[in-house]
Amino acid sequence: MAVFISTPRRALLGGLALPLLARATRAEDAWPNRPVRFIVCYAPGGPTDVLSRLWCAKMSELTGQQFIVENRAGAGGNVGTDAVAKSRPDGYTMGMANIAPHAISPTLYPTLPYDPARDFSFFCGLWQMPNMLVVHKDLPVENVPELIRYLRASPGKYSFGSGGSGTSPHLSGEMFNSMAGVQVLHVPYRGSGPAMLDVVAGRLQMIFDNMPGAIAQARQGTVRALGVTSPAPSPVAPEVPPIGRFLPGYDITAWAGACGPAGIPAAVVDRIADLSRQALATPELTRAFLDLGTTPWWTTPAALAAFRDAEQAKLAPVIRASGARVD
Repeated sequence: MAVFISTPRRALLGGLALPLLARATRAEDAWPNRPVRFIVCYAPGGPTDVLSRLWCAKMSELTGQQFIVENRAGAGGNVGTDAVAKSRPDGYTMGMANIAPHAISPTLYPTLPYDPARDFSFFCGLWQMPNMLVVHKDLPVENVPELIRYLRASPGKYSFGSGGSGTSPHLSGEMFNSMAGVQVLHVPYRGSGPAMLDVVAGRLQMIFDNMPGAIAQARQGTVRALGVTSPAPSPVAPEVPPIGRFLPGYDITAWAGACGPAGIPAAVVDRIADLSRQALATPELTRAFLDLGTTPWWTTPAALAAFRDAEQAKLAPVIRASGARVD
């Protein structure tokens, strides 16, 4: 049986809908009105953790609300990334959208618990940086060609560390193996901090690490920097040559953005992007990023989503050619 609503009742329902819509809009415009959780998918103390905390501190200043960093390490960033994908889509849980779980893992892992193209709301880019190749200070090599000759003389004898399987440092090492014709064993860690400590102590011979962690140790003289993974030298370490100068075509640049689960209202997405643009434009955060060898990198939400798609397509054949795989 059909049910008809009288004209006065329809008018009443319409009148109620308008205030409800207005309140919802105001709530989105007022984001955030309580603390925000930012999931870092790597261990505390590593480069991405440090950079994330710097950004969160500036966002806290701009909004007057706490941005609380929560470290959820494991599986090359996939554990924390999955936690972001499965969180409530209200803008109060977000995390990194970075090269490893979003552009490398889809090819490196046979299955993932999330879909990087469908399960996220992309907010904006945050930073880009090269990785740096450093070796133990007592290893008898001074540059990349000497390292290649040294490794070729003893295939399978030496190891390189990274902050985890599927990370950009891991892929940097696998590309180096493939393009240099060497056999260096990959040793994954739960974060780059512990891996770097083992290189400093001499338990590992070399590591590919994000610039912030690697350059700090190189400046202290505990390791020797031999090359960067970007096509051009880093402005903060211009004396360290690109690895591509000796291995033509070698190029991998790490990047990170901010994202949340799919379904976050567009008004909240846009507000997060705009506040992040303001944060990245401040002289304090810009200087802090550049001092760590990192370039602030803001994008629109749509541009970050498109960039992620392009990076996955670009890196897939490189990963397959290297033979790297995580079962």
